[in-house]
Amino acid sequence: MPSKKHKTDEIKPEEGTPSEPPVSSAEPVEQVEVQADVPGEIENLRCEIEKTQARADEYLAGWQRERAEFINYKKRSERDQSLGGQIAIANAIRRYLDIADDLARALKDGNRPLDGNGAVWAEGIDLIHRKMVAAFEADGVKVIDTKGKYFDPNMHEAISHEDSPQHESGQIIDVVQQGYTLGERVIRPARVRVAR
Repeated sequence: MPSKKHKTDEIKPEEGTPSEPPVSSAEPVEQVEVQADVPGEIENLRCEIEKTQARADEYLAGWQRERAEFINYKKRSERDQSLGGQIAIANAIRRYLDIADDLARALKDGNRPLDGNGAVWAEGIDLIHRKMVAAFEADGVKVIDTKGKYFDPNMHEAISHEDSPQHESGQIIDVVQQGYTLGERVIRPARVRVAR
């Protein structure tokens, strides 16, 4: 005789939910009792967090160092490029400094013709000299100031040491050849006579 099925014997899954396969009575289900060591586990998690935080701090510090090194490299590259440009300009200008000095010597009061065609010629030479000086200044070239200054081996080249009652020891008496700078760089030191 077929057994009657009770409503409790057969459980139908709800619609839309997957049904679980029935557990076979041949496979025993093992129940494990979990005992949590809560204070020890919390301490282990704290240690893990501290290790992870230390590693993150180390990575951050390394990243910051690398970034600072890159910024320094970039600044150094820009400075080197600028300096390279200044060196090229300085080398080009240095060739024309002697010409500018010759023109200035030709225009000194004692050498300059004051009348006739010579005066017209002197005005033309003066105009050329002024244009050359203006071109130097446009490129950032400046004359080294020596008036009332004391000898500085970084800016001046002493060609003689002389006794001079009007000057203090180490003071510049006279400039023999003008010196020039480009920015902070000395293109040509001023040749000077220095008081003892």
